Amino acid sequence: MQPIGKYIAVKPIEEEIKTDSGLLLSSKEAKDFRYKKGSVIKPGSEVTVIKADDIIYYDKNAGHSMLLNNESMTIIQERDVVVVV
Repeated sequence: MQPIGKYIAVKPIEEEIKTDSGLLLSSKEAKDFRYKKGSVIKPGSEVTVIKADDIIYYDKNAGHSMLLNNESMTIIQERDVVVVV
């Protein structure tokens, strides 16, 4: 599987979010955040900065989901990535 051009295959990461005081936010509250966290499965053929296995934050409304080899992933464009960790 090779994404074409500026597309990136990402596996979303579900994370627990703790406040500074130690309270866990519910999944509903966590969905109010603008960005999602994900692990890059494979960058597209024209993506130069982002590499496989990078952890990224991307716009939660970006891309679309697909099932490939019984694995769910999200396909986003490079422009939707805001942070590489």
